[in-house]
Amino acid sequence: MVDVRRRPHGPGPRFVPLEKPKLKSPKETLVRFSRYLKPHVPLLVLAFLLTLVSSLLWVISPYITAKVIDNVFVPRSFERLPSYTILLAVVFLSSSLLMWLQSKIMVKVSLDVASNLRKEVFEKLHTLPVKFFDETPHGDVMSRIMNDVDNIVNVLGNSVIQIFSGVITLIGAIVMMLKVSLLLTFVTLSIVPLTILTTTLVARRTRKYFYENQSVLGKLNGLIEEDISGLNVIKLFSREEKEEEKFRELNEALRKVGIKAHIFSGILGPLMNMINNVSFVMVGGFGGWFASKGLVSIGDVAAFISYSRQFTRPLNELSNQINMIQSGLAGAERIFEILDLQPEEDEGTIELKDVKGEIEFRNVWFSYDKKVPVIKNVSFKILPGQKVALVGPTGSGKTTLVNLLMRFYDVDEGEILVDGVDIRKVKRSSLRSNIGVVLQDTFLFSTTVMENLRYGNPNASEEAVKESARFTFADHFIRHLPKGYDTILSENGEDLSQGQRQLLAITRAFIANPKILILDEATSNVDTRTEKHIQSAMWKLMEGRTSIIIAHRLSTIKNADLILVMRNGEIVEMGKHEELMEKKGFYYELFMNQFGDVVLSKE
Repeated sequence: MVDVRRRPHGPGPRFVPLEKPKLKSPKETLVRFSRYLKPHVPLLVLAFLLTLVSSLLWVISPYITAKVIDNVFVPRSFERLPSYTILLAVVFLSSSLLMWLQSKIMVKVSLDVASNLRKEVFEKLHTLPVKFFDETPHGDVMSRIMNDVDNIVNVLGNSVIQIFSGVITLIGAIVMMLKVSLLLTFVTLSIVPLTILTTTLVARRTRKYFYENQSVLGKLNGLIEEDISGLNVIKLFSREEKEEEKFRELNEALRKVGIKAHIFSGILGPLMNMINNVSFVMVGGFGGWFASKGLVSIGDVAAFISYSRQFTRPLNELSNQINMIQSGLAGAERIFEILDLQPEEDEGTIELKDVKGEIEFRNVWFSYDKKVPVIKNVSFKILPGQKVALVGPTGSGKTTLVNLLMRFYDVDEGEILVDGVDIRKVKRSSLRSNIGVVLQDTFLFSTTVMENLRYGNPNASEEAVKESARFTFADHFIRHLPKGYDTILSENGEDLSQGQRQLLAITRAFIANPKILILDEATSNVDTRTEKHIQSAMWKLMEGRTSIIIAHRLSTIKNADLILVMRNGEIVEMGKHEELMEKKGFYYELFMNQFGDVVLSKE
């Protein structure tokens, strides 16, 4: 079973471009997002009913106030004042209570939707091919899962109900204004075309800039995540200034597009306030004139001023919520881009059982970009239980062969067979469960040592784990950790030395007990004394199972049953160590480059 998270990979092409795609229509995005709301329809209906009642109560309050003025204060008859006061108190308290209840409901709905969205995106990521993660910045993916989903939560938790409440208030205000004065209603409605035009023009630009803002933010998150992970390398090569320069460039780009987004979103509020103030002045002026002519009462004018505010306030709030909605739509589109990616195709149906470990490459050709071949007509056969070494200079194709065997990539031409079965006909999970991989750079999870060691075989007993650790000489240092096998490791085991992390990775492979073992210079990060112990243990581990060793230090593979020598994607020589040395070909050159002085001194 694959016992590492960071799998071997090559420099493949970008899987799917995620940057600056064509924006979809808001309607299309909203329709697609609506399916996430279907399970919550009863709660949404209840929230809307509560909002409806609350908004209607708020709408009738100015009408009651007008009656108080006309029936109490103008005739100076205060007998009915207590009843009006109680009525207004009940209206206001009821409206506030209902709004509080609906806000609680919407918080629950929005967080449930966010949870489901993150779950769906996270599950989707596990179905994508390795080549997607080879080329996509991890920080951008994280930004989509966290920041973009948060934008959707804010819209759903706040904007949806506010828009619904605003629409109800708007309609209610118009109805009540018509009831009070038809003339003053026409005065108030005269500003609507200007409001709609202003909102439409600003919203178009706002959505575009919010999308760009979130895209650049994703890139910036990717750079930060990468620099934190590679901080030691950055310091080692004194690249701090270069990395700071890259950060400044992205940070400046984020600043510029953020300014544009927030300028356009921020300008809408002042514009709407200006339009609303003009409307308020018009209502006050015309209302006073109509009252002087006896066309309306003083109470009606007071009520109409309140209604004009109720009419303009929702328009103002709606325009502000549109900005939030644009941000939410941009976030939804970025999330849907991930969900729309093609998953890793698996046409295999065969389950491998009782694997013997025979591996055969038949005339295999492969290229990452479908143009320049990386593997060229490679053919070889590994018998069950054989220990085979892959050697060659950097870039010769050794790791790519492992990629192909693991089906991280599929061959362009030819076949790869395990126990005589084309691996393209085998389920990927079945194939990979029979292969164990230990790389130079291992990955450890932020959990206990015991859980890390059991990762490839969760059912392994505690005693079996400890026995394997003794076998790989990891038991000694594990017992000296603060809580031994129950010690919780930091992220990727950063509180351990490289050699200790490597010992844990090797032990994890022991416990997984795979039928086929792949070792990519698995002892490169341990000291010479420990390496001797590990080499001895690894050869015992390899007994009875097919093993492929990617070797950089040729001294470690002298005892291999077969050595495959690669150059420029081709196998140029194969045989045992002694045979290849006698040929004095390319393998001989590689070996002499590493150990020539030692060999000559012995001669």
